[in-house]
Amino acid sequence: MSHLDDEQLALLALGEKVASVTDCAHLRECAACEEELRELLHAVTVARTAIHGAELEVPPRRVWSAIAAEVGVAPSPVPADAPAADSTSAVDTDREMPGGGRSPRRRRGMFVLAAAAVLLAGLGLAAWGVARISAPTVVAQAELSAFPSHAGAAGSADLERGRDGALNLVVTTDIDPTSDGYREVWLIRGDGGALISLGLLDGASGSFAVPGDIDLDEYRLVDISAEPADGDPAHSGDSIVRGELRGL
Repeated sequence: MSHLDDEQLALLALGEKVASVTDCAHLRECAACEEELRELLHAVTVARTAIHGAELEVPPRRVWSAIAAEVGVAPSPVPADAPAADSTSAVDTDREMPGGGRSPRRRRGMFVLAAAAVLLAGLGLAAWGVARISAPTVVAQAELSAFPSHAGAAGSADLERGRDGALNLVVTTDIDPTSDGYREVWLIRGDGGALISLGLLDGASGSFAVPGDIDLDEYRLVDISAEPADGDPAHSGDSIVRGELRGL
């Protein structure tokens, strides 16, 4: 009988769709492959549980060396708290065969599973690193305070610079919703003599592109106003919250 190979069983345990109709039929009929897959699934379950807060048992040094040798890579530095090579550990899961031998097929399956888990973890860390590098940088912030006619309102604004140099103003507010009209986000010159609309605020928060030709040394005030639905694009004069960008 031709069994499923170790790599395929390991990938199945990780949830990959690598089994054909014939393979599935074989798994239902072959007790050896079914048992092998069940044990690999158990190892995956334990590993995933450990990721969510459980403490991992540190394997002995010989396990790290054996995994590296099996997958054909140079051994990485052994964790400082790893037990010595002659230690015994529950992580050493090689099955004892009748007569005192080991199951090379199960041992290889576990090595393949370990290698796949290391690869997936590496891909996850790489994605996290890319996301971190791509994340915008906050270059200025403002605390938005309420005007007397809107007591209790509050908010904040972060001026973010993306990797491409573009600026966005991200506002977050705690403002009671209005049944009529809308709210608009503005940048106002420090002397109040000029203002620029960045757009309408829909909901409690929003992100607004800041035109590149705006001098933020002058337009430092962030303002959110209540605007009636009257078709007039000018500021209504009814400011809800306002604050000065600091950190530029």
